[in-house]
Amino acid sequence: MATLTAVRYNPALKASYERLLAAGKRKKVALVACMRKLRTMPNAFVKHGSTWDSTMHSD
Repeated sequence: MATLTAVRYNPALKASYERLLAAGKRKKVALVACMRKLRTMPNAFVKHGSTWDSTMHSD
């Protein structure tokens, strides 16, 4: 459910989702790819001790 909201309102995930759909991926496949991306973002923040920077996450 978090991913459904994220692909609507998070510019980085929205762009990624729309790019996958434009490439011909099915909606569920694109959502799962965004789920993985959403899951890896916080892990990277913890690993590098950083915070959200929208310029780093644009596709």
